[in-house]
Amino acid sequence: MNQDPQTITKKELVNRIAEQTGQTKVIVKDIVQLFLDEIISELAVGNRLEFREFGVFEIRDRAARRAQNPRTLQKVAVPAKKVVKFKVGRAMREKVCEERQVPVKPAAKSVPKPIAKPAAPLIQPAQPPVPPKPDSIF
Repeated sequence: MNQDPQTITKKELVNRIAEQTGQTKVIVKDIVQLFLDEIISELAVGNRLEFREFGVFEIRDRAARRAQNPRTLQKVAVPAKKVVKFKVGRAMREKVCEERQVPVKPAAKSVPKPIAKPAAPLIQPAQPPVPPKPDSIF
């Protein structure tokens, strides 16, 4: 029962908030839009926005770099730029992880290659088998 995520629009959020608060959709839409506009304005001047338990929006500088066009394999210069970074808050992380309940496959650990051992002697001395301990449980 793995469902594809739905896309929730601003209109859908406005409808839900209007129902829950008893306000008109027009008022709720204006408030939501003002909120989003304020976030954009603050980020544009370089400010950091922190919403406790929700997350943090901040501007980061991305350095210039050289990249490669995958079609032509031509090297291209990518200029430095500013990007918006969002760091998830504790309450959101807990809620999202709790709701999804998707088992996380652990990352495969890299196993170091064994160091070359010196060649073993052709004849090895016989070793007597070790008897199991009587109170050990396998």
